[in-house]
Amino acid sequence: MQLLPKFEYYEAEDIDSACSLMSRFQSDGKIIAGGTDVLVNLKEGKIHPANLISVSKISGLSGIMEQDSHIVIGSHTLVSTLAEDRLIKGEFPMLAKAASNLGSPLIRNRATIGGNIVTARPAADLIPPLMALGATIELKSLDGTRNLTLEEFLVGPGQTTIRNDEILTKVILPETAPYSGGDYIKLGHRKSLEIAIVAVASFIKLDKDGMTIQDAKVILSAVAPKAIHAVSVEKALIGAKATAEVFETAALKAISDCRPISDIRGGSEYRRDMVAALTRKTLLKAFKEVMGEKIF
Repeated sequence: MQLLPKFEYYEAEDIDSACSLMSRFQSDGKIIAGGTDVLVNLKEGKIHPANLISVSKISGLSGIMEQDSHIVIGSHTLVSTLAEDRLIKGEFPMLAKAASNLGSPLIRNRATIGGNIVTARPAADLIPPLMALGATIELKSLDGTRNLTLEEFLVGPGQTTIRNDEILTKVILPETAPYSGGDYIKLGHRKSLEIAIVAVASFIKLDKDGMTIQDAKVILSAVAPKAIHAVSVEKALIGAKATAEVFETAALKAISDCRPISDIRGGSEYRRDMVAALTRKTLLKAFKEVMGEKIF
C-alpha cells in the first residue's frame, strides 16, 4: 500500500491565521479542507507540500447565506450540503443537480465546493454550472481580498491564478434573474462514481415576452483543458426565439467550440457528437425550467 509522504500538519483557528501560515510557507504550504483531492494527489506524488494547513475548524468558511443581491457560499461548504440545501435547490437547481452527481455519498460528505474549484480538474462537476450562473470567487491573503470570475481563475488542468499566499474563501452567485432557467448533464459510463466523458451546463434568460432569448451561457466540460464557453452557441442564441429548432441548430455549433481528446473513456469524435446532443438537451430543459417545470 502506498503511504503518504511526510509533512507538517497545522489546524488554523481562523482565516487570518490560515493566511499567515500560507504567507509563511508559500509554495511549501497546501490548504486541506475535505481532503478528497489533496490526499489522493499526495499519495500519487502529484503534489509535494511540506506543510498542510487545515481550514476545517474555521466556522466562517462554511454555510450558505443571502447577502444583498447575491448568494454567498463558504468555500468549506460540503458538496452534500449543496445537493440538499433548500435555497440552492430553489434558486440554482442545476448546481444542486451537479452536486448530487459528484462521486459517492461518502465523497459528497467530505468534498467541499472550494476544493472542487481549486483542484481545477477539466471534468470537475461544480465548475460548469457555477460558470453558467455567473459565479465569482473571493481569494483572501494578508494583503487583502480579490474577486475573480471562474473564467479568470481557471488556466488549465490543475492550474489556476491563485497565489501561493491566497486562500479561496467564498463563492458568490447573483440572485436568479426572472424568466431564467438552466440545466446540467453529465455523461459517464456509470450513473455514479464516474468522471465525466462530457458534461454541459446551459443557462438562458428570456425577455418579458417569454420567447426571445436575452442572455445565454453554455459551458462545456471534459472536452478542453478547462471548462469553456461554447461561444458560437451563445452568439447564435442571444436575440433568437426560444424554439426547439433554434436550440437544435445552435447546439450543433458546439462541435466546433470544443477541443476533445481521445482516451480510455471515449474518442474525440464521440465526444463531439455528445457535446451537441447534451447542449440541445440542456437548453430544452433550461427552457422548461423557465416555464415552471422542475429539472430533476
